[in-house]
Amino acid sequence: MSNWQEMEKKYLFNNTVRWSILPVKGKGSYLWDENGKKYLDLVGGWAVCCLGHSHPVMTKALTEQSKILVQCGPQSCNIPQLHLAELLVNISSCNRVFFANSGAEANEGAVKLARRYGKLKLNGAFTTITAYNSFHGRTLAMTAATGQAHYQDAYTPLPAGFVNVPFNDIEAIKNATTKDTCAVMLEPVQGEGGVNIPDEGYLKAVRQWCDEKGILLILDEVQTGIGRIGTMFGYQQFGIEPDIITLAKGLGGGIPIGAFMAKEKCAVFVPGDHGSTYGSNPLMCATSLAVMEYIIKNDIPAKAQKTGLYLIDGLIKLKSKYPFITDVRGRGLLAAIEFNKDISASVMAACVENGMMVNNVKPNAVRIMPPLTISIKEIDEALAIFDKVFAGVKV
Repeated sequence: MSNWQEMEKKYLFNNTVRWSILPVKGKGSYLWDENGKKYLDLVGGWAVCCLGHSHPVMTKALTEQSKILVQCGPQSCNIPQLHLAELLVNISSCNRVFFANSGAEANEGAVKLARRYGKLKLNGAFTTITAYNSFHGRTLAMTAATGQAHYQDAYTPLPAGFVNVPFNDIEAIKNATTKDTCAVMLEPVQGEGGVNIPDEGYLKAVRQWCDEKGILLILDEVQTGIGRIGTMFGYQQFGIEPDIITLAKGLGGGIPIGAFMAKEKCAVFVPGDHGSTYGSNPLMCATSLAVMEYIIKNDIPAKAQKTGLYLIDGLIKLKSKYPFITDVRGRGLLAAIEFNKDISASVMAACVENGMMVNNVKPNAVRIMPPLTISIKEIDEALAIFDKVFAGVKV
């Protein structure tokens, strides 16, 4: 399509900074544009394509389920929904599941559940404490929850009931807790904030504080869940169990599905409290079930941990070579490279020019979140492209 950029300008909202290419095909860890150029994809559909592009287990599930039942609505259960819910409960610390269509909807549902719990169990408490540099979604409520002013300023006044405090600071959470607090919501590792990893003991301290005050701990695992940081769920690396978990992205491997899960004590919804027309859609649930079964059978989280360590080691070697790289951080296959100046946009553009996709998550940092199935050989390819790009950075 030679005129795709003109069509974009004519028909789409101008609300997204896009790559200067049009992907038309994906396979494994690679994308191809409209001109046939091949790109190593270190963005993976925004940490979504956990099994890579066009994985046969997904295409088979989508094809087979589309011939049986695509949609039936929330007035009844369906077989894929029930099996997927059973699997998620069996591999997690939670007891109940609600399926949504996205991470933002999963987080909305989690906060609604916490507020319902607060009304029933905590004398009407309704406030949720979240962290600066967090990201919880694009709805109005989740924009208020997201502790980044540049997402919030255009939409004030924001919905009430959220308090943003510094991440990795237990005293800030304690100081923000009042009689109106019903929950604390955190990402185990902040993704959109720049791949920020908490200190050892932080999440344990938050868990202890929530227990002491009788409030709920929500972990937003939309990005860290389903093997992304080297375990099935991020919380498993920090020695705690949340009251509520939210999931999306890798849960579907590329199809739109989200979920929030809760322990029995706070699963307080009754009929009419919450719902979704497309949540639990049989087509999405069947595909997600196939993805999850493949991930478990092939221990994809362990693979992500191993290849992630290899990636981080290679990036640290590049850091020692290029002084303008000030930090390399990550867990599993979620990593960031930070620079001493705001060059991430130009680094990203140079990577694209050299056949590789990365995300300029902050003005001075790029983020890496490839398919969890990426190979060591492909990581070597990525490191070579980074080396070439960094060699061209003018300092």
